[in-house]
Amino acid sequence: MYGSFYGWYLKCQSDTQTLAVIPAVHNTGKKRTCSIQVITDNDAWTVTFTADVFQRTRRNIFIGENQFGEEGIHLAIHTPQLTIRGKLDFGPLCPLKYDIMGPFALVPFMECRHSVWSMRHSVWGNVCINGQKYSFQNAWGYWEGDRGRSFPKEYIWTQCCFSGGALMLSVADIPMAGIHFTGIIGAILWRGKEYRIATYLGARAVQIQNKMVRVIQGNLELDVQLLEASERILKAPAKGDMVRTIHESAACRAFYRFRKEGCTLFAFETDRASFEFEYLS
Repeated sequence: MYGSFYGWYLKCQSDTQTLAVIPAVHNTGKKRTCSIQVITDNDAWTVTFTADVFQRTRRNIFIGENQFGEEGIHLAIHTPQLTIRGKLDFGPLCPLKYDIMGPFALVPFMECRHSVWSMRHSVWGNVCINGQKYSFQNAWGYWEGDRGRSFPKEYIWTQCCFSGGALMLSVADIPMAGIHFTGIIGAILWRGKEYRIATYLGARAVQIQNKMVRVIQGNLELDVQLLEASERILKAPAKGDMVRTIHESAACRAFYRFRKEGCTLFAFETDRASFEFEYLS
């Protein structure tokens, strides 16, 4: 029997601090549990809960006293390794014009389905983690989700909010009906306009090596490159069970360049990028 998982990824970031939280529920077919993963610039923790404290509505997840949703995050965790308390409020969300999966949202039996709830929103509030204060005043937030059975065997994922815009890109090995193909989903907000890059729109990855990915779609070209990782260990689902180890840099050095019709719309290096590079190359 196949397992399943459902989880959200909510990132809050100022010029100097990063906090990402991942509330999730996982079902192996024999047991059902839930968890909250917490990742900062310097550390990461996983806290497991019994499934009976998990509740979900369309716009909120509750795990015990902890709440996550469109209005913000409330954290209240106390274990021997981790004590967190605080509240973060979100400003108006910035959803995409339509489902990031496009027509693939209707394809049955996919290994993993992705959602983007907000590309960019303001964050206000304070959280104390093991005695250290994380303060977000007019900071930026990002909110996405995943559901299915397993994360892709190989993939890259990156996200960044920056002056004038925000972006996310995922390039992954996708198994389907006995074959494998490289699936691409991405969205770029730039000066009030939304650009969509995806396999279902003709996007293709022309380079995946040396921690760099180049994607071309018609007259659009996006380069993303991980320059210096700051990896922390996270857990990811394999057939619903959170037994796979992945490595995320919640705030690291990266380079992004976006071109249209040969003209560069933006190109910059930042130390505020989030990156997972799980390709073997």
